[in-house]
Amino acid sequence: MDLSTIIGMGAAFGLMLMAILQGGPLTMFINVPSIMIVFGGTIGVAFVHYPFGDLFDAVNVAKKTILHKESSINDMIIQLMEFANKARKEGILALQGAMEQVDDEFLIKAMQMAVDGQEPDTLRSMLNTEIEYIEQRHDKGANIFLAIGAYSPAMGMVGTLIGLVQMLQTMDDPAKIGPAMAVALLTTFYGAVIANVICIPMAGKLKNRSDSEVLIKTLIIEGMQSILSGENPRIMEQKLHAFIAPKLRESTFKR
Repeated sequence: MDLSTIIGMGAAFGLMLMAILQGGPLTMFINVPSIMIVFGGTIGVAFVHYPFGDLFDAVNVAKKTILHKESSINDMIIQLMEFANKARKEGILALQGAMEQVDDEFLIKAMQMAVDGQEPDTLRSMLNTEIEYIEQRHDKGANIFLAIGAYSPAMGMVGTLIGLVQMLQTMDDPAKIGPAMAVALLTTFYGAVIANVICIPMAGKLKNRSDSEVLIKTLIIEGMQSILSGENPRIMEQKLHAFIAPKLRESTFKR
């Protein structure tokens, strides 16, 4: 569970709600025509831009902004060092039994390739290819939210123009000016909220998640290649520590 996403969303909507309620009832900011223009228009344009499957997949991708367990890079380094020492003492085939204590599917795949006798360079090449496709899938999910974040303010502007046209055509009837002005202003408000409070921050969070995941996977490749090459564990640890800031490094060797 990602508390920063929950707290951030809660704070953004909570403070807006407090500001609204201080100026009047919440119903002032509920306008059905504006909702139809912004929400309906944005969804419709998104379906033009992306296939149905991609948009439905984006819903599952969005869950990663909240339901996500961050992997510890130090824990991964410690685990890789344990495997390096095990392989050095008992041979690379000893990693077969160690797979049961591994939760990371990418690491299991790398270990299986090592046990199957893949060359270090082949292992790196194949796993790097997998990382590239993972990045492409992650980028697609983030780009969908960026696209929605771009379309919603545009649909808000469309609604504003519709409201202004309606207002100008009813200037002789003061009773009709208010509803038209509400459409003009609230569509812009809805579009701005969808873009800047929901979609663009979610896209940013997904990109950060992707960067963290790719970093862990790259670390795994580096570690497994070192294990396959029979590299000295101390040298391997120094290479892996290059992935993190000096103050976060924890050595597995007693000094």
